[in-house]
Amino acid sequence: MFARDIGIDLGTANVLIHVKGRGIVLNEPSVVAIDKNTNRVLAVGEEARRMVGRTPGNIVAIRPLKDGVIADFDVTEAMLKHFINKLNVKGFLSKPRILICCPTNITSVEQKAIKEAAEKSGGKKIYLEEEPKVAAIGAGMDIFQPSGNMVVDIGGGTTDIAVLSMGDIVTSSSIKMAGDKFDAEILNYIKREYKLLIGERTSEDIKIKIGTVFPGSRNEELDIRGRDMVSGLPRTITVRSSEIEQALRESVSVIVQAAKTVLEQTPPELSADIIDRGVILTGGGAMLHGFDLLLAEELRVPVLVAENPMDCVAVGTGIMLDNIDRLPKRRLG
Repeated sequence: MFARDIGIDLGTANVLIHVKGRGIVLNEPSVVAIDKNTNRVLAVGEEARRMVGRTPGNIVAIRPLKDGVIADFDVTEAMLKHFINKLNVKGFLSKPRILICCPTNITSVEQKAIKEAAEKSGGKKIYLEEEPKVAAIGAGMDIFQPSGNMVVDIGGGTTDIAVLSMGDIVTSSSIKMAGDKFDAEILNYIKREYKLLIGERTSEDIKIKIGTVFPGSRNEELDIRGRDMVSGLPRTITVRSSEIEQALRESVSVIVQAAKTVLEQTPPELSADIIDRGVILTGGGAMLHGFDLLLAEELRVPVLVAENPMDCVAVGTGIMLDNIDRLPKRRLG
């Protein structure tokens, strides 16, 4: 039996794995639960995510990736090993080729760390590709024509913005402002306005269920529970969509500004193409209510959300794996 090629979207919030011929076979949170006393891995993925904020002192739930890059090398390696073993893609005598996606502006040291983690977890040849490029391919854009395509990939740790033509990136920007920062902004807003402490999972729930970034486009409310900072006792409050828009306004404007800067640096011929084709939003952050409306208003070009924004990068790795022999130039080592 031969090993199958696999594509990995190594995200700050989620890891998605695409196996050649089988499609996306794994979508789990990038969380690892570890026993501090013995350094033993207790749980990985969804099982570990359920433990976040709910563990006794000796167990810590770690997110080994921060801002799109590896923050804890050993834990990342353990996580990748766990996922790859779970998939049973190794051959009898052969190892799989692995294509991994990374943000556009990471350093060569960070690239090397990603490559090493993949090698140690059982890969034969490791290919690295830039995330927005792979996301654009996964979203169905034909980036190999001599015409401009713009993609905004809002992940958990980074937002990657790129204009692509002829199969490569023309102008791009990668900023450390994305889903995790939105959660933190909501958490801080609730703490500041209501003197209530909530956890990361609660703030993510608020973002998904009632959050919006376009004023007046959503009017919903949600009851949330947390710990009162004054009395120290549990308390329930009601938050509204308009408050979340207010809480996220500053963070979102950073992404809008970055998108404007990328457009300003784009050659005029490609800018004209973008007016025709529009901008594609991918990544989990693309599902945040009103993002497409806000960007369309600010950039004055059509903005479309990809069909399955969370899966775009993983789907893109699948398409690239089919053409992997045409990708020698990006291979490291």
